[in-house]
Amino acid sequence: MGIDLNFTKGQGTGNDFVLFADPDGLIDLTPEQIRAVCARQFGIGGDGIIRAVRSRSLAVGAAALAEDDQAEWFMDYWNADGTVSEMCGNGIRVYARYLVEQGLAELAPGDTLAIGTRGGVRDVQRNQTGYQVDLGRWRLDGGEPLVRARNLAVARPGLGINVGNPHVVVALADDDELDSADLNYIPQLDPEPAAGANVEFVVPHDPLVVDGVGRIRMRVHERGSGETLSCGTGAVAAALATRHWAGAGAPNQWRVEVPGGVLGVRMFPAEDGEHVSLSGPAVLVFDGVFSLG
Repeated sequence: MGIDLNFTKGQGTGNDFVLFADPDGLIDLTPEQIRAVCARQFGIGGDGIIRAVRSRSLAVGAAALAEDDQAEWFMDYWNADGTVSEMCGNGIRVYARYLVEQGLAELAPGDTLAIGTRGGVRDVQRNQTGYQVDLGRWRLDGGEPLVRARNLAVARPGLGINVGNPHVVVALADDDELDSADLNYIPQLDPEPAAGANVEFVVPHDPLVVDGVGRIRMRVHERGSGETLSCGTGAVAAALATRHWAGAGAPNQWRVEVPGGVLGVRMFPAEDGEHVSLSGPAVLVFDGVFSLG
């Protein structure tokens, strides 16, 4: 049976998503349908699709409600290739704005909204510059695999970082190297993580720190989506890795330039350890109806 999908297209620094409301969890898109929706030539086009569903209406939402009973809404996020993803830093900001604009949730400036994800409950705050999400605790993850990418002459060591989803961050020598990398091809990791990983390539600015803020450029190949104009959790991982490499005295506030714009990253202490937050724009672009067979 066909589905007429009422959707909204949204983006955060060029990382774009197709969002639709299914509060009671009645619409289960297949991987094939998700690929059709996200196809740029034949569908709506997007780096992923986000279903707005109540946590109580989704089996995996039970864990979110157990963690925080205020997490009424769950971000059911799928990559453009039809695979599921644990978290999306740009997507969750866009999702929060979508919930507000659809009248499904309230979020006044300065207030916080708890949202369930497969990576755990995340708190999103609305501020003057856009939306900010507390991504919680992070950890070094998976050692230092060798990373090979097309047009980079030699393999480089990467740093595994988990911020609710897996990343491997690679430092490059200069802007020319960053610009020449062909990320239309999947970077090869050795050893390959069992669940795969997003791979970020990073170049620091010179000077690295200005007025107490670290500055880096980044490109990313996202697991399940390919190269995207931005990756929110990837920007966080890139800032954490650069701080790790810089050593003592490195700042806890970072400005990350991605092809689609600029994101802010901040590390701060919390009761359960160091947390990291991501801030940036969340834009709803247009609404429509898409017919799926």
